[in-house]
Amino acid sequence: MRLLVTGGAGFIGSHVVERLLADGHAVDVLDNLSTGGAARVDPRARLVVCDLRSPRLAAAVAAARPEAVVHLAAQASVARSMADPVFDASVNVLGTVALLEACRGAGVARVVYISTGGAAYGDTDVLPTPEDHPARPASPYGVSKLAAERYLECWAGLTGARALTLRLANVYGPRQDPRGEAGVVAIFASRLLAGTPCVVNGDGEQTRDYVYAGDVADAVARGIVQAGASGILNVGTGVETSVNEIYRRLAGLCGVARAARHGPARPGEQKRSVLDPSRAKARLGWTPATALEDGLRTTVAWFRGEVGA
Repeated sequence: MRLLVTGGAGFIGSHVVERLLADGHAVDVLDNLSTGGAARVDPRARLVVCDLRSPRLAAAVAAARPEAVVHLAAQASVARSMADPVFDASVNVLGTVALLEACRGAGVARVVYISTGGAAYGDTDVLPTPEDHPARPASPYGVSKLAAERYLECWAGLTGARALTLRLANVYGPRQDPRGEAGVVAIFASRLLAGTPCVVNGDGEQTRDYVYAGDVADAVARGIVQAGASGILNVGTGVETSVNEIYRRLAGLCGVARAARHGPARPGEQKRSVLDPSRAKARLGWTPATALEDGLRTTVAWFRGEVGA
């Protein structure tokens, strides 16, 4: 199948592209390289450098002739969305609408959209949180990703195309950039290996659902080939892990005995976040295959290679 992956030069996108190529698909990557890197793109894929908001977008999508599109490209920083919600919406909402229009013009039959779990649901009354729980995003980022989901549903209804939204839990794994607002696994692993102190926000008992990047790529790969799958599916483990536990495990893997420092809690941070993945199992046959300890070990090994530790 001919596929186009937006954001394929990013952390999650590079894992998705690698898996889709391994499955025998022909893959083009569309990325503006603002946060991704050309070096992350598998050489078997064709890279097109283009922004979602560019006037060249429609032509770029048409030239790729995709049968299906995986849409990962996004403004993914909660902090930046708080500081500049206009920019956040311009990428995540208007950029998605522009992509969908380009897909309509190119006759794309299927779109798999990569959304967010925790930021879309916000603090919830049910844990693990199922897809039918009311969405209560607490940041412009969560709102913009949710709005894009609604545009996708509308687009599918108007065009007759098939659309699938995957709401991801906290993704970790090799290639994640530890700078900026990266995942805590990447931040801690890079700091522990570099001998730099780690700071835990608040008491560290806040929990998240940590899902390995390779397992996310597996969910996307299944979503592409199972054309009947549509709607919204959670992609997570259904297991809560505290930040303190993540630090303890990573410190052990890195051979570090010192305790983390504790800083002030982040205002408005969710206390608990964990997704119910049972619908993805029922509709895609997907379950997370990577145990947390194994995924953390692989991630630390990758970071150790990066820093030469």
